[in-house]
Amino acid sequence: MAVTSADDAASRLRMINAGSAATRGAFAASEWGDLPLLVFHFAQPPLQRSEEWMRERVEELKGRVRTMFSDGSVAEAVTLMDTLERLGVDGHFREEIDSAISRIVHPDESADALDNFRDGMGNFKASLSSDPRALLSLYNAAHMAVPGDGPALDDVINFTRHQLETIVAKGELRSPLAEQVARALDHPLPWFTRLLETMYYVGEYAQEETHDNTLLELARLNSHLMRSLHLRELKALSLWWRDLYDTVNLPYTRDRMVEVYFWSCGMIPEEEHSRARLMFAKTFGLVTFLDDTYDVHATLEECRSFTKAMQRWDDSAVSILPEYLRMLYIKTLSTFKDFENMLKPHEKYRMSYAKKAYQLQAEYYMQEAQWSNDKHQPTFKEHEELSVMSSGLPMLNLEALMGYGAIVTKKVFEWTCAVPDVVRAGAQIGRFLNDISSYKDDEPGMHGDGPCVIASGATGGEYSKVERGHLPPR
Repeated sequence: MAVTSADDAASRLRMINAGSAATRGAFAASEWGDLPLLVFHFAQPPLQRSEEWMRERVEELKGRVRTMFSDGSVAEAVTLMDTLERLGVDGHFREEIDSAISRIVHPDESADALDNFRDGMGNFKASLSSDPRALLSLYNAAHMAVPGDGPALDDVINFTRHQLETIVAKGELRSPLAEQVARALDHPLPWFTRLLETMYYVGEYAQEETHDNTLLELARLNSHLMRSLHLRELKALSLWWRDLYDTVNLPYTRDRMVEVYFWSCGMIPEEEHSRARLMFAKTFGLVTFLDDTYDVHATLEECRSFTKAMQRWDDSAVSILPEYLRMLYIKTLSTFKDFENMLKPHEKYRMSYAKKAYQLQAEYYMQEAQWSNDKHQPTFKEHEELSVMSSGLPMLNLEALMGYGAIVTKKVFEWTCAVPDVVRAGAQIGRFLNDISSYKDDEPGMHGDGPCVIASGATGGEYSKVERGHLPPR
């Protein structure tokens, strides 16, 4: 590629000094092997029962479970809801769970809930120390804290964690409680991926002496059905991705569709949202090309050209692009056209939001490329404002909503486009965790030279420039 300007020359020199991705590949190869082997592994294993039989049996078991909501005490109702959620079948009982919660929870009682665990002196009751299940439940519940809850829940976390660690050190726990405590100490339940928790918990629940056979059978059948669906989705995505990756022909980019699909399942676990999972994963794959191109390969002038083409969003704009980026642009537009074809007539309005979010993503990457070229060291505030958006999470959230059903309205898209606090907070967490990982695992010349949220800490000073990567997995 010719060098046509001073900016171009600076960008090319920066890329060469970093160890040009064009000559040695910026990222490790996919761990999942070639497509034929991948498809072989994704083949559905033979089942003793047909899917039709399993679905009929699930409906029968759901009827039995519904009767459980009208029986028993408040404690039993809470245990039932918790068990259903951890078994991954709570989605079948949304109305029953909402109704039960409305009967149990009273807003004016929440502030005093912790008093039940303290004695007259304000200390935690001594009996808690010998009840690991109660400690574990309290520990997990305390991690539902939100800003404004005050130090009370911090005290709960510190106390329960210390007690649980002491019990673990003594070797007093038996399976499956031992595994559950170890998992929670590593990742508290509210912070853990639901699908992973279900994967562990179904087997653990079977070991519980008090397990309910109806719930266990329902969970196992549901797991079989979900696994079958996930395998079909992953096979379809792998075929789509291999064709796209080979057609676009940008070998310096990450080949990570299997990991992207894992992320998709963690974010959108419900069976009925298959379309949203597929749209999310495909957009994630596309933006990985975009991210890696801006980050480790393209010159500044090439970045500008691609950003300009993205704003035009028209087939004719391909003429302004360097030859090696033209197919990426063409496939980006055609993929979004495929998304539009997947939408029902009354859902077509969603495309304008999806396109705009993706166009903005290119602008965020362009700004980072400009900073890198200019050797600009942003302040904490500057970096946070841009990197939260360039993380891709706000955009990917919106792209996922495009695939949801009637539950998502135009009002929801307007709300999401404004990047409300809950979306921004999620992006901040993802951005900072990713930067920490990039900083620790830093490989010279592998991930560009944009700024990372590490060096300034609480001082709010200037950042040292360290290599960084974006959220699509390396």
